[in-house]
Amino acid sequence: MFDFVRNNKRVMYGVLGLIIVPSFVLVGVDSYQSRGDSAAGVATVDGRTITQQEWDDAQRRQIDQARQQMGPQFDQKMFDTPEAKREVLDNLVAERAVNAEIARSHLTVADQALVNAIQSLPGFKKPDGSFDMDQYKAALAAQGMTPDMFDARMRRDMAIQQLAGSIQSTAFAPRSVASRISDINDQEREVQELLFPIANYLPQVKVTDEMVKAFYDKNATLFQIPEQVKAEYIVLDAAAVESQVKVSDADVTAFYNANQKRFVTPEQRTASHILINKARDAKPADEAAAKAKAEAVLAEVRKNPAEFAAVAKTQSQDTDSAAQGGDLGAIEKGNYPVKEIEETVFKLKDGEVSGIVASEFGYHIIKVTSVKPSVQKPLDAARADISDELKKSALSKKYSELAESFNDIVYEQSDSLKPAADKLGLQIQTVDGLGRKANPALGTAPYNNDKFLSALFSNESIKNKRNTEAVEVAPATLIAGRVVEFKPATKRPLAEVEAAIRQRVTQEEALRLARQAGEAKLAAAKASGDATGFGEVKVLSRTKEPTVNPAGALAVFKADVTKLPAYVGVDVPGVGYGVYRIGKVAQPAQVDTTRRNQEAQQIGGLVGQAELYNFVEAIKVKNKAKVNVSAAKPAEQAE
Repeated sequence: MFDFVRNNKRVMYGVLGLIIVPSFVLVGVDSYQSRGDSAAGVATVDGRTITQQEWDDAQRRQIDQARQQMGPQFDQKMFDTPEAKREVLDNLVAERAVNAEIARSHLTVADQALVNAIQSLPGFKKPDGSFDMDQYKAALAAQGMTPDMFDARMRRDMAIQQLAGSIQSTAFAPRSVASRISDINDQEREVQELLFPIANYLPQVKVTDEMVKAFYDKNATLFQIPEQVKAEYIVLDAAAVESQVKVSDADVTAFYNANQKRFVTPEQRTASHILINKARDAKPADEAAAKAKAEAVLAEVRKNPAEFAAVAKTQSQDTDSAAQGGDLGAIEKGNYPVKEIEETVFKLKDGEVSGIVASEFGYHIIKVTSVKPSVQKPLDAARADISDELKKSALSKKYSELAESFNDIVYEQSDSLKPAADKLGLQIQTVDGLGRKANPALGTAPYNNDKFLSALFSNESIKNKRNTEAVEVAPATLIAGRVVEFKPATKRPLAEVEAAIRQRVTQEEALRLARQAGEAKLAAAKASGDATGFGEVKVLSRTKEPTVNPAGALAVFKADVTKLPAYVGVDVPGVGYGVYRIGKVAQPAQVDTTRRNQEAQQIGGLVGQAELYNFVEAIKVKNKAKVNVSAAKPAEQAE
């Protein structure tokens, strides 16, 4: 089983990312939303089609998320491999199968749990800690989603988490298995080392001209200089547009006067509640019992309102807030997801306790614990923020205008970049030595982009010296180029690389001699059991830093030790050849129980992962999941 987890690590990560980690982030419209089954299907699950468009969209979302998370370290080539793209499709298939199973099993998430989860989302908190409903709705709108759509997504993710948790929580590793693995990790092997350093054999090596020439001919690709271009290019980005955008004090004042409501900190109240649950489909008798319970609690609170928090801790059935004395946090008008609570809070006075308030969750008793009146932010305090907002808006608008002109001019006047540069106020720059693929040494330079380089190396660019099309190499960053000079692929002359080849052949021949001597010693030691020449005894364990080189330590632990002494030989990178004599294998006198307990937990986690993976595979079969191999052609590149 553990071999399975190790050998299927990429698949496991995808499944665990889908199932264990809920996607409490706004990443766009759900991948399970159909974009039309008329499109060519790349897979089917439960009779529903996954289209090429859905697959492409999922790849783009993955790339966008990675770009945001990794920043300057982002490398799109990691996601452009067939394996990475297929992994996205496999995850979509698994997601569809899990969704179908949840629907079939009628797994649900309580409404109050959903509300609590949404209010705990990072990035939507005001400075005072309250939930910013306006920012939340704006973020959803920017992703083409409504609150109802996102509620459905959250509810599904929480159901998935519950499903995964129920599977993993029942998984365990037998104590005998965990103990055996810990025994193997703790095992100690007494080792003696005998090295045959390359340096000792260098004087014996005589490299001839024929050997150098043979290496040069046999390894021609090592000395190939790939085709290159020298190119001119222009870049349109925010920095190029910024100088063309100005925001005056009058603009700031006008914006402030037209949007004064935006600069009002609204009245804010904090409140606590006691909830007596009532199911949506409760029978009349159950509903009456819940209301009677709420009335009894209300009577208790009204006898001593100061003890509201204490009563909430013992009587409230809202498990999330009860421990905090029923605290609901800060509430603003129009920003609280439970309308009945919000309306009641803003009708009460500071310290006042409500009557019974009915909602879809049950019966509430509410107490206002503080009132903070609204405050108008003065113009001077808001000036910097307004100026930044106006500038960003103007930059975006100006960039869009110039981007359209940029595209048109480099295409319509394709024999030179000068017209576009002059029209848009851009500088023509030159770069030499560009190859067909991005060079990591060039970092994030705009011309160091595979899509742009592909355009530069097109026949139209090389043969006719035409401008490339405008290529978006980063958000709000366009580049266009033109080949100035094309340099075909060449082979470096032998004279230029002869010294390097001679040095490499010398090292390889010295290693061959060292290995030859080491293997002879290894054979002799195995025959006689003789320890002559070997170094001092060292103790190796898998749980400790090796006291011999890593290659030797690995060979020692791979060696068959059924008969001692045992011997093993191995190439030691950068050193030569090593022969190792294993004289004793034993368990330590004392074991680290803390570490062993941690290992047992880790092993149990692996068992849970394996069971979870097997569960997903089983429900894929149950839902007749099928990838249409002939149709499953990844998008060329998700930008």
